[in-house]
Amino acid sequence: MSRVLTRAVMVFAAITALALAPVAGSADQPDDTRKDLRDRLADAGYQFSSTYIGEGLANVTGGMRTGAIYTGRLDLGTTIDLERVIGWTGATFHANMFQIHGDGLSRSYIGNLMLVSGIEALSSTRLYELWVEQKLLGGKLAVRVGQQASDIEFSDSQYDDIFVNSALGWPGITGIILPAGGPSPPLAVPGIRIKAALSDKITAYLALFDGTAAPPDADDAQIANPHGLLLRVNDPPWWIGQLKYKFEIGESRLPATITGGGWYHMVSFPDQRFSADGLSLADPNSSGEPAWWRRNRGLFMVYEQQLARAAPGSDKGVAFFMRASMSPSDRNLIGAYVDGGFLFTGFSDAHPNDRFGVAATYARISDRARELDRDIQFFTGTPYPIRDYEAILEITYQHELRPGVLLQPVFQYIAHPGGGAVNPYDPTQTHRIKDGVMVGMRTTITY
Repeated sequence: MSRVLTRAVMVFAAITALALAPVAGSADQPDDTRKDLRDRLADAGYQFSSTYIGEGLANVTGGMRTGAIYTGRLDLGTTIDLERVIGWTGATFHANMFQIHGDGLSRSYIGNLMLVSGIEALSSTRLYELWVEQKLLGGKLAVRVGQQASDIEFSDSQYDDIFVNSALGWPGITGIILPAGGPSPPLAVPGIRIKAALSDKITAYLALFDGTAAPPDADDAQIANPHGLLLRVNDPPWWIGQLKYKFEIGESRLPATITGGGWYHMVSFPDQRFSADGLSLADPNSSGEPAWWRRNRGLFMVYEQQLARAAPGSDKGVAFFMRASMSPSDRNLIGAYVDGGFLFTGFSDAHPNDRFGVAATYARISDRARELDRDIQFFTGTPYPIRDYEAILEITYQHELRPGVLLQPVFQYIAHPGGGAVNPYDPTQTHRIKDGVMVGMRTTITY
């Protein structure tokens, strides 16, 4: 553990030193040649971006075991205005790739379902997105085709991007029950997305994605598709759609949005309790092969609202969001999910871009999975724990050290990791994983 901590501190110190060093093209060097070149490229229709996220995280108590890790993700991307470059009216090309390195705190130390970090993934260099978008009808209709993710537009809130936990980005329920976690970091899939502005207040979204980023029989999608190059298009598809309605509240005209939607997956999902021969999977006389259900589905809603303004007309202040979702119990580990939180911005004149957030998630283990745990108790005669839920509280503060450089301390309390699952390090296999406490620091450098 001390060796891991030492390595994490050294890497973190190097990143911080890089962040504090003079940056080419910054406000301190307005005439820098590279900045001029970047501006000229942007004017010509070529935009390039790079973001590095580095995290030193530690599980200080509970979980499967205590320990610390360092993990990082470099995101390199380009967006090309095809109208400026080749005269293709209303078209845009986008591509980006990840270079992921380091360990995962959830995988190696805590054992929770909703990963403590949205960048946690197996080390790899992989293509993420590769798509073309065509805007029509004066921009009111946009069609995007290619390898893409769903987490930015679907079941998302504009106020949740500060949070580190993965479930506060792509909702925990879909990240857990969909094959390969659904099209979200670190694996996107080929698909078609249609976005239509039906009015000034109502926007409709509909997307058809390939059903999985890896072969259906793969034990781990990240291993089976290590570089994001499989570009699968022949799997049973996954549909998702939503309607987003924007409105204003009160004399201050505080902005608010309510979104409702659903998804439908056409692949088969295993029963959470019964085997193919109708017996409990815990029954030693069963075949051990689960029964299969054709199709899967889910409903979700998102509500977000600015509660107060930092100043008249400002988009900063206090904001709130809440999301909820549910799926059938018989074929899913999670049957119901809810999260929500508060975001505080504009509270410091000295640091106007600093942000503070508090959020919580709750994922309920499905009734069918709980029944399987009771069956295990019955057939083994042991006090095998019955899973119930996993919940996480996150408190974080994001400080802008300088333009393009953010430092972010984070705290998470993880209740019932794995839903109250058995600790794999327990020799008796009868004790739950203990509640965990994660503390850490995230550094984000954007250029």
